[in-house]
Amino acid sequence: MSKPQWMRSAVIYEINPRAFSPTGDFDGIRQRLDHLEQLGVSVLWLMPIHPTGIAKRKGPLGSPYSVRDYYTIDPAYGTPDDLKRLITEAHSRGFHVILDIVANHTACDALLLETHPEFYRRNAVGEPISAAADWSDVLALDYTNVDLRRYMRNLLRHWIDEFGFDGFRCDIAGYLPLDFWNEVRDELGPAILMIAEAENAALVEHAFDAGYGWKFFHALNAVFTEGASATRLREVWQQSLLTKEMRFTDNHDETRAIVRLGERATLAASAIVFLLDGLPLLYNGQEIGDTTESAPPALFDRLPIYWGNVQRRPHFLNFYQQLIRLRRAHSAFHDGEVVWTYNTAADRIVSFIREGDNQEFLVVVNCSNRPFDGHVDGSAQSVALAPFGVLVRERKWGVLLAL
Repeated sequence: MSKPQWMRSAVIYEINPRAFSPTGDFDGIRQRLDHLEQLGVSVLWLMPIHPTGIAKRKGPLGSPYSVRDYYTIDPAYGTPDDLKRLITEAHSRGFHVILDIVANHTACDALLLETHPEFYRRNAVGEPISAAADWSDVLALDYTNVDLRRYMRNLLRHWIDEFGFDGFRCDIAGYLPLDFWNEVRDELGPAILMIAEAENAALVEHAFDAGYGWKFFHALNAVFTEGASATRLREVWQQSLLTKEMRFTDNHDETRAIVRLGERATLAASAIVFLLDGLPLLYNGQEIGDTTESAPPALFDRLPIYWGNVQRRPHFLNFYQQLIRLRRAHSAFHDGEVVWTYNTAADRIVSFIREGDNQEFLVVVNCSNRPFDGHVDGSAQSVALAPFGVLVRERKWGVLLAL
């Protein structure tokens, strides 16, 4: 299927509505669209915006992924008109907006359990069952039921038609049957962005535009925190069966990269994520070095971003702006080839060329806390990098980014 250019060059920003602003609502997001526009991201992903379950709730507020009513907006976030205003203004600035959909399970006290009890998986004695052993706050849906499949397809169409969403991030998409997702794609068409929280090649063949780069994420952690050889990143990249991956160093399921890796290493890892192929992701204040939501399970509470970090760590915002500008301005970074190159310290240095449309960019990243001064294929002179340093060089223009 032919994809719109905005999908191929997308830079995704995940928003946790509870934590993105001091008010924790749609208006708080809308008031920070200037910041997101200046940052340069192009797709805004809203985590689930529905009311959360009360029965067996985890934490003070419950998980956003424990949905009580798929057709309703949590009043803490605002009204339907507030959401429409946010999406309309985002569209007017050139953003696309996608919604997080939790199609595998509902809250234990979901409206759907009352209106359609036949939609749920059940045990031998007829009781609704959890989606997983440690997911005590949710109940699993049964996709052998054709009426449930129709309900979910209609639900996705509702959020597109009524509110103008441009696509969906689909929670644990691999738990649902492949043929259901293929039905969804056939119904919604190629102009709707679909991202699967799954590392499953079959899902990305037709139904989804990208899957999750979990193996690459874990390889980044191993290289930057455990001293694993930097060659692991190339190996994992080569082994991936996905046609397109969403790559990340942060998301709502993980401890913040700045806490796990440290400041400079976080930026170095981000350079790899943004300058390789795939779709890069930023999560909820990552671009300013926010540490408020330092570790899970912040998912079950409201811990607003400390926007004062813009002043405390101005180099973070500047670096991400440069990365995103490079990524979006040059087609070689989002449509070009990746050519891994030889360097004289492959155990700690990542080096590759992005080429396409008569452009050729050399990217070199030091994944260690030791300086590097050595040879890299693709560079006419030796390359010197500080610990966790980054260099991006183009033949015509010279150095475009350095850390």
